[in-house]
Amino acid sequence: MRKMLVLFFSLIFAQSLWAEKPLRVGMELQYPPFEMTDKAGNPSGISVDLAKALGKYLGRPVQIENIAWDGLIPSLKTGKIDMIISSMTITPERAKTVDFSIPYAQSNLAILTWKGSGIKSIDDLNQKGRKVAVKKGTTGHIYARKHLKNAEILVFDKENAAVLEVIQKRADGFLYDQLTIYRNWKKHPDQTEALLKPFQKKPEYWGIAMRKGDKELKEKVDAFIRQAKKDGTFDALANKYLQGPKETFDKLGIPFFF
Repeated sequence: MRKMLVLFFSLIFAQSLWAEKPLRVGMELQYPPFEMTDKAGNPSGISVDLAKALGKYLGRPVQIENIAWDGLIPSLKTGKIDMIISSMTITPERAKTVDFSIPYAQSNLAILTWKGSGIKSIDDLNQKGRKVAVKKGTTGHIYARKHLKNAEILVFDKENAAVLEVIQKRADGFLYDQLTIYRNWKKHPDQTEALLKPFQKKPEYWGIAMRKGDKELKEKVDAFIRQAKKDGTFDALANKYLQGPKETFDKLGIPFFF
């Protein structure tokens, strides 16, 4: 009986410690409106709100860690963070080193080109003499490397640098997800055009990345995502941050993120 009581209270104590332990969430705060900072420099955006909702669901305080994109997975593997919520696409290559949750959003690649470039499709970019800007390590980079064999691929560490290449006509197109392309087109309507309709055979899916083998956490995260899709959490995030893009996507008949 004594052993059973000791075991019982040990389990209660362990669960209490787990609940109080901060949930360290890594993201690169350079991708508005998903991951960004407010005027005071505090983390904000859809992914931040999503992380806080997940923390509430798990009963754990949330600690946002701002990490450069290339450092997110290494930081997860070394235990610096517990998960990644950073608009990360689920890919076979990444799934070799991390475990993903079930998808919580979907997206497609799109093209930002300069006004009057004559680019009307992805095939127009896959031509000799064409230059395509991509952000290092993104699915746009992966796609261009695999499918745009005839074009010259220009790789940049920062999104803004790639956009600038298009604005200054040093690149014929910039490949990134639809929302990023939409946002940059709206910022530079006189210099750029956005080709938002999907050109991939299948959409990309975003997931929450966790360490390999962290089965208990993954099960809880998956359960949270299922609940959030049913209880209106994702609808509320879309209404708060994405009203303009959603209206444009609906007009074009393009499936939206959530």
